[in-house]
Amino acid sequence: MALYKTLTVSASTKVLIWKIEESIDDLKKGISLTEKNAIRLGSMKSELHQKGFLSIRHLLKEVGLTDADLHYDEFGKPHLDAGRYISISHSFSFTAIIFSCENSVGIDIEKQREKILKIAHRFTPIEEYKTIANVDALISKLTIVWGAKESLYKIYGKKKLLFLHHIYVDDFNFDNHHTTGEIRFNGKVSSYNIEFLEFEGFTCVFGY
Repeated sequence: MALYKTLTVSASTKVLIWKIEESIDDLKKGISLTEKNAIRLGSMKSELHQKGFLSIRHLLKEVGLTDADLHYDEFGKPHLDAGRYISISHSFSFTAIIFSCENSVGIDIEKQREKILKIAHRFTPIEEYKTIANVDALISKLTIVWGAKESLYKIYGKKKLLFLHHIYVDDFNFDNHHTTGEIRFNGKVSSYNIEFLEFEGFTCVFGY
């Protein structure tokens, strides 16, 4: 099984990343699904989605959780019981979770692609990044910004939050692998730590 990376954020918070290299049959081994989620898995038409779904259950197992521990609210946000928090992400051949016994958390994993240049104006003031002449560096930076905003959106967990107008990410240096961000909504400001890493053409960003 392909547990790709484990990051200890703090004594109470961990990030785990899985690289999907197994067959569906192999991914079914060693985990059990609730009846509802077994039906959900069977209804997935995409093999990639099926593998992502199953690999996340292996990540849950790594932190002592099962499929039955996970439940979703009306906004689609995953929850755990008893003061525990989780966030989940899947992109192509990688899945990731962040698990905490202390704070609300959010995670996003993205494949670095040129298409982000076309949609950047929808989620960030693009003029902030026009000094970056190298296209690959610009794609990398924008993917981190997108992932950071997606992570904070997942922490908030409700609709109506706009990436461009309600979620702010402080500028950062690639070498620091860390920044901060804020959700400014309905007259309230909430601040968060954000960390990021890059690997094999993918970006993983998480907030807490």
